[in-house]
Amino acid sequence: MIPVSIVTGFLGSGKTTLIGRILRDPGFARTAVIVNEFGEIGLDHSLIARSDEKLLALTTGCLCCAVRSDLTETLLDLQARRAAGSADYDRVLIETSGLADPAPILHALMTDPAITDHHVPDTLLTVVDTVFGAATLLRHPEARRQVALADVLVLSKTDLAPASADLSAELAALNPSVGVVDHVGPAALFAGADPVARALRLARLPERDGRDPFAARHATGIESFVLEREEPLPALALTFLLEALAEHCGGRLLRVKGLVDLAEMPDQPALVHGVQHVFAPPVFLPAWPDADRRTRLVFIVQGVPRHFPARLLDAIVAEVRDTADIP
Repeated sequence: MIPVSIVTGFLGSGKTTLIGRILRDPGFARTAVIVNEFGEIGLDHSLIARSDEKLLALTTGCLCCAVRSDLTETLLDLQARRAAGSADYDRVLIETSGLADPAPILHALMTDPAITDHHVPDTLLTVVDTVFGAATLLRHPEARRQVALADVLVLSKTDLAPASADLSAELAALNPSVGVVDHVGPAALFAGADPVARALRLARLPERDGRDPFAARHATGIESFVLEREEPLPALALTFLLEALAEHCGGRLLRVKGLVDLAEMPDQPALVHGVQHVFAPPVFLPAWPDADRRTRLVFIVQGVPRHFPARLLDAIVAEVRDTADIP
């Protein structure tokens, strides 16, 4: 049987970073990864590792909404490749979208005969960041269900802020049966789950308006769009753009992530990460992960017009170029 683990957590919590660390551990060298991304284009599959036959990016929308088709077909395709000798792995990691409710995914892993013939559900790991975690749990039902169903809770961004008393209390209230960890090795994270305790957590999921408790729960008004540019951007324009987005969008900017082609560094794309009003300093990759060298910024927002970032960038680029022409 092939163990299948789920890594979930809200937008910007640090799932991709954690999975990258896990895959660098020798004990996880034989791991197949299924990446689901919310948005019009996928980037995480390029950033976790080089794309190969064991790394599949599902870009059909929220994984939990299509779990009966996409997840089943993907796991069966992987298993067929494994049986044929074209894919070599001992376990599967599913990285959900930050907006995914893991309940229907876990339910399918436990009950779908097409999956259970060759797979067994292992650890459901939820990443919670200490900077925005308390506010996120208050605002988003997906985040609360991600915590409530976890076998392991992992705190991220503890170097930026310790877990607040409010966050610790909320985690304990949502899932009192599991511990909270931060700096532990991958093997400890996936030491296996207690199926009885998991069944009890699933049983506690309440029905809502008479609906199936395993149906996905989502906050409203969240959308995704992509800002793309063919021409390289001046580095100063990127700096001004991130500052303006943080100032004018703030909490409505759930997630910004992408690669930027800077005129000053054409062979080293700048990797941009932002959550609400906080942007990490851009990281320069040693090379482009694929043949597409355009600037691609994925926005996941709540109440930010689609046209705003593009028009803002146009105005900033024009201003930077006009200023550069002044002697």
